[in-house]
Amino acid sequence: MLTYNLIPHPDTPPSGGSFKLWVNVDHSAAFGLMATANLFFCVGAPAPRFAIPASEAPARVDELWRTTCFEAFLQSGSEAGYEEWNFAPSGDWAAYHFADYREGMVAAEVEPGPYVRFEDNLTWWGVGATIAVPSDERFALGLSAVIEEADGTKSYWALSHPAGSPDFHQADCFTARLG
Repeated sequence: MLTYNLIPHPDTPPSGGSFKLWVNVDHSAAFGLMATANLFFCVGAPAPRFAIPASEAPARVDELWRTTCFEAFLQSGSEAGYEEWNFAPSGDWAAYHFADYREGMVAAEVEPGPYVRFEDNLTWWGVGATIAVPSDERFALGLSAVIEEADGTKSYWALSHPAGSPDFHQADCFTARLG
């Protein structure tokens, strides 16, 4: 298992004081053509400080990034295209395929859907997601988060931030590896 620390974009700091945000990544052994990637996003502050969306029946939902949401970007080899996965504390999720940087977005065909779970440990909380990935591919991996605090302040977190506004789709943000 590898652990990655995310950093807030300098233009969007948290309002209630700093906290740590990290991601544990584990890539499982292959089962035929598929393997699993286990991602566990952890926030080092009590959950009541944040806007955590609720859901009665977790499902595939668009625009999760409008509030607290965790994201993983996977880009295979030297291809321009990439996948974007979004995971909400509610268990809702989304997956998209892009043909190139922010172009050609379509809903990714996902079977099975991810297993998404929320855990509250009083002093920190997290969202875990298990996704199926091709077992014979290596990926550049971008990890990011939109964190909304209870007062409405949003901070944007990633492994690294290129100059300018927060933009998790830039290949400069895909600095981790999977597979």
